[in-house]
Amino acid sequence: MFLERMIQHVRPGKWAELEVIDKKYDAIEARYGFPPKKRYQALFGGQTGNVLIVEREWESLAKLEATYLPYLSDPELQKLQVEIIQILESNQSEIYTALP
Repeated sequence: MFLERMIQHVRPGKWAELEVIDKKYDAIEARYGFPPKKRYQALFGGQTGNVLIVEREWESLAKLEATYLPYLSDPELQKLQVEIIQILESNQSEIYTALP
């Protein structure tokens, strides 16, 4: 099992816009068979309240790659990527493997 984690810094005042655009991402991701995601907003600790953590679990790296390759070429996704620049200050992706 592999954990994909995205750490996104949301621009101040853009949370409502993020919710609208995230539903559009959900629709595209569903077409490509993405596993469900969990979303967390930072409340306490090393991150500010404008940090969103998005996580999903993948059964294999091969499945992750096979899902992302056609997804990244989707014209609807590419339009959303232009829109999301106005909402996010930064986006960092990480992949973790489970320890035995």
